[in-house]
Amino acid sequence: MKWLLLLLIVCDAVPLQQGLATNVSARPQVVNIGSVFTFNSLIGRVIKVAMEAAIEDVNANPSVLNNTQLRIIMHDTKFNGFMSIMEPLRFMESETVAIIGPQRSSSARVVSHVATELKIPILSFTATDPTMSPLQFPYFIRTSQNDLFQMAAIADIVHFYGWREVIAIYGDDDYGQNGVAALGDKLAEKRCRISYKAALPPEPTRENITNLLIKVALSESRIIVVHASFIWGLEVFNVAQYLGMMSTGYVWIATNWLSTIIDTNSPLPLDTMNNIQGVIALRLHTPNSVMKKNFVQRWHNLTQVGLSTYGLYAYDTVWLLAHAIDNFFQRGGNVSFSRNPIISELRGGNLHLDALKVFDGGKMFLESILQVDRIGLTGRMKFTNDRNLVNPAFDVLNVIGTGYRTIGYWCNHLGLSVVPPDELQNTSFSGQKLHSVVWPGQTTQNPRGWVFSNNGRHLRIGVPNRYRFEEVISVKSNGIITGFCVEVFVAALSLLPYAVPFELVAFGNGHDNPSNSELVRLITAGVYDAGVGDITIITERTKMADFTQPYVESGLVVVAPVRKLGSSAMAFLRPFTPQMWLIAAASFLIVGAVIWFLEHKQNDEFRGPPRRQVMTTFWFSFSTLFFSHRETTITNLGRVVLLIWLFVVLIINSSYTASLTSILTVHQLSSPIKGIETLETTNDPIGYPQGSFVRDYLVNELGIHESRLVPLRSPEEYDKSLREGPGKGGVAAVVDERAYIELFLSSRCEFGIVGQEFTKNGWGFAFPRNSPLAVDVSTAILQLSENGDLQRIRDKWLLRKACTLQGAEIEVDRLELKSFWGLFVVCGLASVLALAVYIALMIRQFGRHCPEEADGAIRRRSSPSARIHSFLSFVKEKEEDVKARSSRERQLENI
Repeated sequence: MKWLLLLLIVCDAVPLQQGLATNVSARPQVVNIGSVFTFNSLIGRVIKVAMEAAIEDVNANPSVLNNTQLRIIMHDTKFNGFMSIMEPLRFMESETVAIIGPQRSSSARVVSHVATELKIPILSFTATDPTMSPLQFPYFIRTSQNDLFQMAAIADIVHFYGWREVIAIYGDDDYGQNGVAALGDKLAEKRCRISYKAALPPEPTRENITNLLIKVALSESRIIVVHASFIWGLEVFNVAQYLGMMSTGYVWIATNWLSTIIDTNSPLPLDTMNNIQGVIALRLHTPNSVMKKNFVQRWHNLTQVGLSTYGLYAYDTVWLLAHAIDNFFQRGGNVSFSRNPIISELRGGNLHLDALKVFDGGKMFLESILQVDRIGLTGRMKFTNDRNLVNPAFDVLNVIGTGYRTIGYWCNHLGLSVVPPDELQNTSFSGQKLHSVVWPGQTTQNPRGWVFSNNGRHLRIGVPNRYRFEEVISVKSNGIITGFCVEVFVAALSLLPYAVPFELVAFGNGHDNPSNSELVRLITAGVYDAGVGDITIITERTKMADFTQPYVESGLVVVAPVRKLGSSAMAFLRPFTPQMWLIAAASFLIVGAVIWFLEHKQNDEFRGPPRRQVMTTFWFSFSTLFFSHRETTITNLGRVVLLIWLFVVLIINSSYTASLTSILTVHQLSSPIKGIETLETTNDPIGYPQGSFVRDYLVNELGIHESRLVPLRSPEEYDKSLREGPGKGGVAAVVDERAYIELFLSSRCEFGIVGQEFTKNGWGFAFPRNSPLAVDVSTAILQLSENGDLQRIRDKWLLRKACTLQGAEIEVDRLELKSFWGLFVVCGLASVLALAVYIALMIRQFGRHCPEEADGAIRRRSSPSARIHSFLSFVKEKEEDVKARSSRERQLENI
C-alpha cells in the first residue's frame, strides 16, 4: 500500500509529455546539429571548412562536452530558395537539436516560423535582415551583426562628409528591402535621406542593371549605396564603369558583401579591381587577437579559399552551440523529442509532415544559447536583451590599387574613428574622423555629393508678380523679369562651379500682391523648384523650405505723416518739459536757501539786512548754473551740499546744451505717432502691404485687432491713405519692411519713419528642404558680399536720391523729469541730512553758550514761544558775537 501511494505521488509530480517520447537519455554520446547552405557559393566554400574545423576542435577537447561528440550534418541547398526551406524541415524529422542556416533572410524567415512550433533553435550568421525580431521569431538567433548597425555606419559616413542625399541600389527581396528601410531610418536621424530607391530584381540581368544605372546617372545625388547580393554585386560596378559612373564626383559605398568577395577571392582579376577603384566598403570588425592569428595561419593549410569574416563567425557559432549544449546538460536537460498532436493530424500524403518532431528541451536549450558569454575569433560572443551581439563594429575600407586600405572604424557607441574599437578603451576619443580617401577618378578631394540634374529639365523659379516697387521685382508685359532680387540671384548662380539651367516663372496676376508664404508652400509641393524675390525669412516659412544666406537685411518699421518744426522765439524752452523746468527752478531756490541757512551764522557774505540776504541767496543759487558764484562757503556742511549741487547742475547744463544744439542745427520733424508702441495703444487704422507676412505678425505677435488693418497694394495707395488719415478713411501709419519704406520715402518728404525698427529679418532665396543648391547659393551670396558686387547691385536698383528733408530727424523726445529724478533725490537727501546735522549742532551750542536759557527751572517759567525766539536769536547771532558774549559772562562770574 505504501509503495502504491509513493508511485501515485511520483506520477503526479512528473508532468506528462504530449505524445510519445522517443529518446530520454540525459547525456547522449552524440548530439546532432543540422546545417543548410549552398556548398559552392561564395560564403558556402568558406563556412564549410570553418565549421568542419570547429567540430574537430570541439570534439578534440573533452572538457567542453565531457566526451559527448558533436556531429554536424550539412545539406547542400544548391542555390535554390525552395531547397533552403525544405532541407531544414528534413532535419526536423530527425533528432537534431539546432540548425545552422539558411543563408538567405527570406528562407530563414519561413523556417523560423516552423522552428517556433517545434522548439528547435535556428542560428544564422548570414541572415542579417534587421526586421527579424525575437518577438516574432523567438527561436531565431543571429550570430553575426544585424544589418541595422551596418546601415548606421553608412549614415555616419554620409553625415561625416556633409552629404544630405543618397541613392540606394538593392535587390528587391526581404534582405534588400528591409536593409534599405533601415538605412532610411538611420539617415533620417542625421537629417539626411534616400532621394532614390533603385530596386533590382533578385536575379537581375545586365540589361536590368544598365537601365537602372542610367536613371541613377540622371539624378542629382552622386552618393550611391550598393546593398547587393554576392552574385550580381560586381556586375553593378562593371556596368557603372561602362557608363562612366566610376569617375570624379561619384561616391560609391558598398555594404559588407564587397569586402567578403575581396577577402574570399583575393586577388581579384585586374579588370574587376579597376571597376571598383575608390569604392568605400564595410567589413565586420574582428579584433586582431592571438587566437585569430593562429587560426588564420592554420586556415592556409585547410583550403586555398580566402578567409572571410563569415568563416570566423561560422567557427564561433559551432563553439557557441557546444558551450550551450554543455550548459543544457548541466542544468539537467534531456535530448528528447515528441510528436505534436496538431502535426499528427496531418498524417497521410506524400509530404509526411506528421514526421516533424518537437524538441522537448528546446526552451531550456534556447536559454542556454542566449546565456553563453565567451571570447571567440570574432571577439566577445554575448547577446544583449534584444538578441544582438554586443559591441557591434565595422571596418571602413577604401578600395585602391590591387587591394584596399583601412581608413577607419565604426562602433555603435562612438561612431567613426581611426582607432580600432577594441583599443578605444585605452585611448581618449577625439571625435569622429577618418583617414583620407582616394575617391573614384583617383582624386583625394572630397566630392560635393551631388550635381545638377542632367535630365534636360530647367529649374522652375517662382517669382512673385507684385503690383508695387518695380525696383525689387518687375514683370514686363513680354514676360521678361528683372529687378534687384533677380540680378542678385543670377550673379550668385554665375559663381557656382556648375551650370544651373533655369526659367523664371511669374507667380501672381500682377494686380493683387501674391503671398510669399503661398509661394514657399508651392515649392514644398513641387510646383516650383525655388523661389526668388522679396521672400522674408520667418519662422513659419523655414518649417517648409530651406533658405539661403540673407542678401538684404530688412526689418519692420512704421511710417507716418510728419511736419517740420520751425524755429521760434521760445525754441530755447524745448529741451525740457514744463515739469522739468519747474522742478529745476525750485531746486535752485531750495539749494540756495539751504546754503544760506548753513552759512549765515559764520559767513559774512550771507549776513546783512534782510533784503541783501534775499538777493544774495537768489544770486548765489542761480549763478551756480554758470559756475560764476562769487560767495565762498566756509562751513563743511555747506561745501558738501554745494559740491553735490554743482554736479547736478553740470549734468543738467550738459543735457540742455546738447538737446538745444540738436534742435537749432537739425531739422526737426514732429509726429503724434512715436513708433509701434503708439499704434498698439490706439484704435487708429494701420496700413500694411497686401500679401505680406506683416498682417500675421501684427495680429499674432502684437495682438492688434485685424479690423484695424487695411491692406495696401502700391506706394500710391500708401501715399493716399497716409494723406487722408484716419478721419477721412485713410490710415494713421503704415507698417512695412525698411527696404520698401526707404524707396517710398525717397520722393515723399511729408512722411517719415517714426520709432525704431522693431524686427530683424532678411530676404533670402527659398529652396525645397534638404536641397544642396541652397548651401551653394548661400556660399555664392557671401562671395558677392565680400567682393562688393552685392552692394553694387543694391546701389544700382535701390539707391535713390533722397528727399530734401530725409536728412531731418523725427522730433527728439524732450528731456523729462524721469531722466533726472535720481540726481534730484540725491541732492535733496544731502540737503536734508546737512540741515539735520546743522540743527543738532546748533542745539548743542545753544545749551553750552546760553545756559541760563537751557536751565530747566527757567524753561519752566518761560513760555515755549519765548524759548523758540531765544533759540532763533542764537542761531541768527554771528558766531564771533556768541563766543565774545560767553567770554564776558564767564569773566563777570569770576569777579
